Amino acid sequence: MAEIITDEYGNQYYDPAGYTPDWCNTLEAPCEAFLLPLNYNVYNIQFVDFRIRSLDPGNEYVLFDIGAGSMPSPPPEGVAGTADAGRFIRYKFGPGLLDIQTIGTTLEFVNGEYEVKNFRMIERHYFRGQLITSYDFTMPFVIPNSKNNWEMMYANPLVANPEWKEALATAPWEAKSDSFYFVDDRLIMHNRAEYDYSP
Repeated sequence: MAEIITDEYGNQYYDPAGYTPDWCNTLEAPCEAFLLPLNYNVYNIQFVDFRIRSLDPGNEYVLFDIGAGSMPSPPPEGVAGTADAGRFIRYKFGPGLLDIQTIGTTLEFVNGEYEVKNFRMIERHYFRGQLITSYDFTMPFVIPNSKNNWEMMYANPLVANPEWKEALATAPWEAKSDSFYFVDDRLIMHNRAEYDYSP
């Protein structure tokens, strides 16, 4: 059985060494808790901006941009006011995102004094306990003490599924995601999110 570790806040976790990329890619439902303590981010990677936009020709616009003043909704009860509040995000996008065919995201981050090799993000999205889609991106190398932009573009799988779109637009915060961040296949961060696509 995996060893149980305790962080400086008294939270207990299983040793995250067993949480490999392959294991994360098998998950079919959102995690009910964070998989590892905050102090496993030994590279001091900090996300400072996030932008999501439509890349559809003739319909290009920004939906959300923290750098331009967009603010996420407050985290849910039980997370708000705790050390985990910074890694549990709620986004209210409205139904417009469900009709975008091609989505672009920009994630800006800074890192500390160590170089980062094979910085990998696996992000899995769920609705009512069912996997909707999964993304897997890798940045081969990040130099120490640098500010970086991670640009990602992908097709929206919900455009061709009107039943999913209708259900999502009437179920605020029931869409959830887990974002797992690895360095050389070692899990160093786990963020969770919920989404509201209602009008």
